[in-house]
Amino acid sequence: MVVDQAQEELVSEQLLVSDQLLVEKPVGENSTPHPSQRNEVKRSREVNDRSWLAKLELRFEKRPRGTRLTRNRHVGPLYVQKPFYPEGDELAHVYLLHPPGGLVSGDDLRIQIDAQENTAALMTTPGAARIYRARDDQPLQRQTVKLKVGANASLEWFPLETIVYNKAHVELDTEVHLSDDSKFMGWEINCFGLPAGNAPFNAGSFQQRYQIFRRGRPLFVDRFSISNRNRERILSGLAGMQGHAVNGFFLAGPCNMDTEAVCLTLEKLRQIADEMQLSDSVAITKNSEFIIGRYLGGSAEQARKIFTEWWKVLRPITLRRQACPPRIWAT
Repeated sequence: MVVDQAQEELVSEQLLVSDQLLVEKPVGENSTPHPSQRNEVKRSREVNDRSWLAKLELRFEKRPRGTRLTRNRHVGPLYVQKPFYPEGDELAHVYLLHPPGGLVSGDDLRIQIDAQENTAALMTTPGAARIYRARDDQPLQRQTVKLKVGANASLEWFPLETIVYNKAHVELDTEVHLSDDSKFMGWEINCFGLPAGNAPFNAGSFQQRYQIFRRGRPLFVDRFSISNRNRERILSGLAGMQGHAVNGFFLAGPCNMDTEAVCLTLEKLRQIADEMQLSDSVAITKNSEFIIGRYLGGSAEQARKIFTEWWKVLRPITLRRQACPPRIWAT
């Protein structure tokens, strides 16, 4: 029997173990769940029946036919389907799926992605993430993301916005670990409350940490915190969100450009903001080895649009690839 090489490289298929758990099933093995998988079922319910522990582990490897997803293991309702290759075999587009569409009290999402040497991947989501109101006993809603980018590899991490509902209690932690000559592009967009529905974020808590390291040395560290102690100062103060509901940042790097090239690039990015009439809502600069842009305003869609336009300019510079927007962004 002849097996397609791509199928050999994707070493797992998905098996529904129960109505509440999806796990990896190595090809050719018996379908009876391994005891460790049954333990995952137990751990996925470790908070209580109304909360969820969900995990996703992905590994990309360089193969003769390009970048291939060789490990795809998930626990709970958090998974990806097959990669797409609109730019050719060297770069995989992957969509991260979370069917519940949001986090409730006690939910814990853990994402681990390993883009190994000489691979290239772009990851995004089909829709906004929602973090709903927590129960009165205030159990946290957590998401932990760990991204590892190997030597001469690139990873683009573009989740759509996170909508934080009033009275949610949130912890978001993202770590990116780079190797020599690896590249990373990413963004983070948060919307606090539902302004159009007259439901501001006037109760609850939000803790966000976003860090990029290379060989253990921090290249970028961003922390943002809202609690009852600082809510008014952060949400309304001049040094905070100034009454706006949406903030976000975009970053690309490490950038190996001389001073003149950096100045010309930043001027082009600022011109885009002028053309979109967003000069008062954004700022763009080069800090250390990354070009970093920030948005503060009233529209997550607006933030995504300008970040996407900046990405179109910076991708050829950073990754030596022309921009190829994921098809799902057009839906």
